Amino acid sequence: MKTNIYKWLIIAGVMLVSAVSCTDDSLFREKSAVMIYGTMKDQDSNTYKTVKIGNQVWMAENLRTTKYSDGTPIPNITDDKTFHTLNTGAYCNYNNEAANSDIYGHLYNWYAVSNSHKIAPEGWHVPTEKDWATLSDFLGGENVAGGKLKETGTDYWTAKNLGASDMYGFTALPGGTRAEEGQFSFLGTAAYWWSATQGNDRSALLRGCANSTGSMLLLYYYKEYGFSVRLIKD
Repeated sequence: MKTNIYKWLIIAGVMLVSAVSCTDDSLFREKSAVMIYGTMKDQDSNTYKTVKIGNQVWMAENLRTTKYSDGTPIPNITDDKTFHTLNTGAYCNYNNEAANSDIYGHLYNWYAVSNSHKIAPEGWHVPTEKDWATLSDFLGGENVAGGKLKETGTDYWTAKNLGASDMYGFTALPGGTRAEEGQFSFLGTAAYWWSATQGNDRSALLRGCANSTGSMLLLYYYKEYGFSVRLIKD
């Protein structure tokens, strides 16, 4: 009787070890495969990390170009009222401090994102809402996708940073916004990126993450707002 019990214990132990080994191995393969970074350059010769997530290749940093793809300058607008009333392309640094762009990239209005001169270098484009939805679906849906995109810890995100795992190397950083009166807000608490998809004459779609949730947000905002930009490979 004891011999049979020992046999079953040994078999159960082997099965448990095998199951854990398979799980750990699959996680290792998944993470090691996606954490291999590539690079791309913008028209300012800034070099960015890129990362493959599913069948897509994304920038792993926020855009900070000051030119369109044909070399045309994008105006840097520091005045609050001017930025708020523009219906042409513009960018700024958070709080108009150049050092912030080194970490978070620039904030662009949607008119820069949709400009016919093109903000993306050859071979890349501003993601459509369909591109963002594909990313969200691959990550397991909107309820968890935000956490899998966010950089872990609180070096840049403020306290909580719920659900953050940066599982695929996207390394979302909370670059904040420039809002309806041209004022700056949400640095450290929210990351928002424009899509190329228009909502209506006044608004466009964007995606985002916040420190208080692991969800991936889907929002509409006015085109004159300033948000971060990530590009996706064609």
